[in-house]
Amino acid sequence: MSQPTTDLPKLDDKKTKNAIEGVFEKYQIFKNTIIEQREATITASYQDRPSGPTNVTSDSTADIAVSNVFRTEHRRQFCENVELAVSRLYPKYREIIELKYLGDDMPTDYAVYNFKMDHPISKDTYAKLRRKAFQNLAYSFHAFGIINIQSLVDTKRANIRTSSNE
Repeated sequence: MSQPTTDLPKLDDKKTKNAIEGVFEKYQIFKNTIIEQREATITASYQDRPSGPTNVTSDSTADIAVSNVFRTEHRRQFCENVELAVSRLYPKYREIIELKYLGDDMPTDYAVYNFKMDHPISKDTYAKLRRKAFQNLAYSFHAFGIINIQSLVDTKRANIRTSSNE
């Protein structure tokens, strides 16, 4: 009997780190910036139109209202998805990510593993835990549609694995 394979693709550590940190950078921007609400103009403006009907109707006020709502909702949903993915991590992984990336300040790695954590850990342990947290977050963010996991696959190891299976 063959066992079902649940092989997840092996992710490239450097690509994964860059992608996850990019998501957290976007998260910080969305959390800490205010969207400038667009407003409809009430002053008439001249537009040169060709003669004859264009069969196009426009409602600029409705377009602006929809844009204002959807931009705000998109930002809120993105932030919620990031927070949900982080909340599902193992406690030690979650602590590292929350202290380093989700706080108001962006501390250095040294400050996180030496001073901010409840129980300080070594640099190597911190790097190992953060790498595993990033791997888990990559799969979660892929499930939420935030990143594409295929762009993070380690092609060198994937090629070795397929050639050894032949």
